[in-house]
Amino acid sequence: MKALAVAVGIVFWTLVLGITWLALFSGADTEEPVAVLQIEPAPEAPPPEAAKPPSDGIDFPPGFAITGPATPQESPAAPMPPPGATLTPAPDEIGVPDLPETPGDGAPPADAMPPAADVPPTVDMPPAADAPPAMDMPPAAEIPPAVDMPPAADAPPMPDRRSEAPAGEQSNSATPEAAEPQTTTVASPEVQEDTGTVTLIPVPVAELVEESQYGPLPKVAGDGRRPAEVYARPSRYTVRAGSGEPTRVAVLVNGLGLPGSPSDDVLKGLPAPVSVAYGAYGRDLQDLVTKARSAGHEVLLQIPLEPNDYPSEDPGPHTLLTTLPNDENIKRLQWLMSRYTGYVGVTNHMGAKFEATKDSFLPVLEELKKRGLIYFDDGTVQSSTTAQIASVLGLDYSAANLQIDAKPSSVEIAKALAELEDMARELGAAIGVAKAKPETVRQIAEWAGKLEAKGIVLVPVSAAVRSQRQS
Repeated sequence: MKALAVAVGIVFWTLVLGITWLALFSGADTEEPVAVLQIEPAPEAPPPEAAKPPSDGIDFPPGFAITGPATPQESPAAPMPPPGATLTPAPDEIGVPDLPETPGDGAPPADAMPPAADVPPTVDMPPAADAPPAMDMPPAAEIPPAVDMPPAADAPPMPDRRSEAPAGEQSNSATPEAAEPQTTTVASPEVQEDTGTVTLIPVPVAELVEESQYGPLPKVAGDGRRPAEVYARPSRYTVRAGSGEPTRVAVLVNGLGLPGSPSDDVLKGLPAPVSVAYGAYGRDLQDLVTKARSAGHEVLLQIPLEPNDYPSEDPGPHTLLTTLPNDENIKRLQWLMSRYTGYVGVTNHMGAKFEATKDSFLPVLEELKKRGLIYFDDGTVQSSTTAQIASVLGLDYSAANLQIDAKPSSVEIAKALAELEDMARELGAAIGVAKAKPETVRQIAEWAGKLEAKGIVLVPVSAAVRSQRQS
């Protein structure tokens, strides 16, 4: 086996050396360009590669292949010939001029391959840079629609025109629907007829409320507004009637919110200018007062004062008594005033003894004056000191001129209402008082509907009080 291996090796290397010699010296006499051959041995023993000038018509043993010279800039050589094939250059087929005929002009085989560098396929790629298709996208940039938007910048005309318009014209530019609410809100209710519909402000008004241990108490606001004015039903007739002006007449219906008083339904059909008085007893008094004000009625608080035959005749809990210290009476008064809000003043329930006792009554009227309220005497106390005290204090005060239902028959009530008219004509203004009873309320409503034809205007009690004080 060793001898066989040695023999094979000798044969192999002999062939290699012979082929190498032929490749190197066979074309020296012809001055033909030498082709570089690369011999790839069989897989058993790969031989070293060598670049040798090729020679035409050389047969290679099986297992060997020849590849042409290659440079980094050159594309791969032609396909490998099969074993036993003869590699013969064919310049005519490739379309390349015969190198021997132009030895001086042709570039060296390996270095001349720069023609491959002319592979403008990659250099010609700049045409791709000329791909103005993408550069033509600027037409999209020419979207002058967005650039034309500056016309919106020309919108200043609008601000310029508005700034040039006078303030009056700007007001007139408001829609009629918007203008109507402004007119309703701005218009003062005092310019309306006293017998017409007037909406009183909601109560309570925060600036007119003082919180106490008993509940909310009325007070004068920091700006000087008084409950007697803010909670009053608006009226044009708050001064003494002049020549040619209608006579003023007012009516107070009291007895609501007291023990045994009728329900609030008794007020149905009562003209809105008629004032009403609620006591400090009963449930849901604030709701009843709010309801009455919603119907246009001005409200007064009716407080219990000691009568001559107390306690046989008891006006109710928290009655102000001449036997109590003044500070105790003030506490009782504050409890009574805290039952609800929204009243313009106070009126009495009984009180023949208390109103006649100046020392007891004075602190009470001082408290009412301090809190911006009026005091209205129902006229039942003949020896009352109210007028004297109120004059000294500067308190808004008045007393009823007539008890409308002193005799509670329909005939007597009609006579009393006629007498009230006569008093109003004589004095310029007159106030009548009646209890909240269905028949009385019905007659007052019928009578009020005929006053305008007689040249008489029905006004709230607060307006008549101010009118009488000025007289």
